[in-house]
Amino acid sequence: MTGFVQGEDREQNPFAPWRWDDCISEDNPVRVVDVFVAALDLDGLGFQGMQPRATGRPPYHPSILLKIYLYGYLNRIQSSRRLEREAQRNIEVMWLTGRLMPDFKTIADFRKNNGPAIRSVCQQFTELCRRLGLFSEAVVAVDGSKFKAVNNRDRNFTGAKVQKRIEQIAASLKRTQSALDLADLTEGAAAQAKAVPLREKIAVLDQRMQHLKAIETLVQAAPDKQISLTDPDARSMATSGKGTGIVGYNVQTVVDTRHHLIVAHDVTNVGNDREQLAVMAQQAQTAMNCQNLDVLADKGYFKGEQILACQDAGMTPFVPRPATSASKAEGRFDKHDFVYLAEENAYRCPAGERLSWRYASVEDGMTLHVYWASTCQDCRLKAQCTTGQERRIKRWEHQAVLETMQQRLDQAPDAMAVRRQTVEHPFGTIKAWMGATHFLTRTLRRVSTEMSLHVLAYNLKRVMQVLGAKPLMAAMRA
Repeated sequence: MTGFVQGEDREQNPFAPWRWDDCISEDNPVRVVDVFVAALDLDGLGFQGMQPRATGRPPYHPSILLKIYLYGYLNRIQSSRRLEREAQRNIEVMWLTGRLMPDFKTIADFRKNNGPAIRSVCQQFTELCRRLGLFSEAVVAVDGSKFKAVNNRDRNFTGAKVQKRIEQIAASLKRTQSALDLADLTEGAAAQAKAVPLREKIAVLDQRMQHLKAIETLVQAAPDKQISLTDPDARSMATSGKGTGIVGYNVQTVVDTRHHLIVAHDVTNVGNDREQLAVMAQQAQTAMNCQNLDVLADKGYFKGEQILACQDAGMTPFVPRPATSASKAEGRFDKHDFVYLAEENAYRCPAGERLSWRYASVEDGMTLHVYWASTCQDCRLKAQCTTGQERRIKRWEHQAVLETMQQRLDQAPDAMAVRRQTVEHPFGTIKAWMGATHFLTRTLRRVSTEMSLHVLAYNLKRVMQVLGAKPLMAAMRA
């Protein structure tokens, strides 16, 4: 092999003239992990095992296991079995842990038993970002995305899904029974031989029917009329594609528009975002220590009470109204074609008539004022306006808040573009790291812990890109 690049002799010890520290560059991300964990008060954060037992085998210090997980999530290694292998062969992990090699069960149990503490570590890094002035613009974007759970779609049941499967099995039973009856009426060995598998199939279908009947009872007893057999907290959720959906969780994030750092996050098993705006925005207020936030969200978050709660908390929401008007879809005038006259507390319709206030009612906890005119019967535009006797307009008592927000949106036409390029980037990145399987753990509590590790790893990488590894380590030590 003369003339080629030569490797080292396998019989020679390559580490003899070096230190372990010489193998890791000064700006290697593994050094950031080491400094970050060393600066944490693990006992104060609530990690278990900080006080070793007096008897038995000595345990691993929680800092060692936390370092392994942070390194793993930074390098797209989330499985406890893969982390076990990395601790045995990866020189960076060996340097990080001092060549300690915990088994996969110890690694997995650490994540399972320290969920609240791990989520607190994620909050600690967000606090560090705030101290470093990385949230200076006070503009955030809110969004949710569906992540797959460890639960196959065939092991998730709703009332409609169970009923459809029962009907399918009933139809199959009917066809099989008809074939069996025909075989019984036919003489000969061939017919009798054909009857045997038909009877076996009927027995199997009967078992499936009984199983579905039992599941139907469980579904009806569930609070949300839905059950999942593998991960009991996972839920069937619609996705953006028409007629598509997954069994999983709805992950909520709040991302700052300057550096695309995840300021706050949460995991829910509710399939829509309508109740999430205020709670997520308030979490961002606390994390950023900033009351006057501009909050950008898509139309899936549009709900009057949530928008009002944001404004009452001192924030400025930007949420477009979804196009849900049945009248407009059928070619008639929309509610927004009627102009509100604040001085008169009345509406002016497209025909120029005045709709007077009639009464107030309470619907779903909201006080609504009802307006209509007495001249609708003779109006030339009635066919374009309503199919009833008169067109009635309902106005929420805090409708002015929504109208003011719409004016802000009209004056900021690029707000939704900023929202999209801000908050959808972290979701795409994290899903790419996760791979096709997405979550590896089960139940909402453990999935929340797993998501916190992903968020922490994402934020660590972002800050290293923004500041550099060495300045970040200096800030952690300060």
